[in-house]
Amino acid sequence: MGRRPRDRDKDAAAIKAAAERLLAGTPLRSVSGKLTATELIVESGLRRDVVYPQHQDLVDEFRLSVKAQGRVPTAAQELAERYAAVAEELKEAKQQLAAEQQLTAFLRRTTVELSIEVENLRREQEDAADATVVHMPRRRGPGRRFVTTDPGT
Repeated sequence: MGRRPRDRDKDAAAIKAAAERLLAGTPLRSVSGKLTATELIVESGLRRDVVYPQHQDLVDEFRLSVKAQGRVPTAAQELAERYAAVAEELKEAKQQLAAEQQLTAFLRRTTVELSIEVENLRREQEDAADATVVHMPRRRGPGRRFVTTDPGT
């Protein structure tokens, strides 16, 4: 059992409709909207091997229409301009993200350091609260005090 033969008229109609949409600047499938044979094939929804051997005349006709038009459709031009603007916004957003990531890393390190410092100070306070003041007998000179952290001494 072989393949069903392609409906050449249906394929030709798809190519012609794709050409009209591209030339009008209102593509449905083409992302770029460029007026190229490749985009014509994408827009038609057909495979390259279907378009070229059987419908080369339609591709050539499309190329002639593009030359005759002599300009990029407004919608495609607007799309290209929007793409450029979005690309610039993305570049700026990436730069801002990198700066924020650096700041976040610095703040995380600082937070850890301060947490350690706070914990050390808390321990010192607890140790000072447990300290006992021991009066030492006088030897030469004024009385001296000795502070110890061990309440058993």
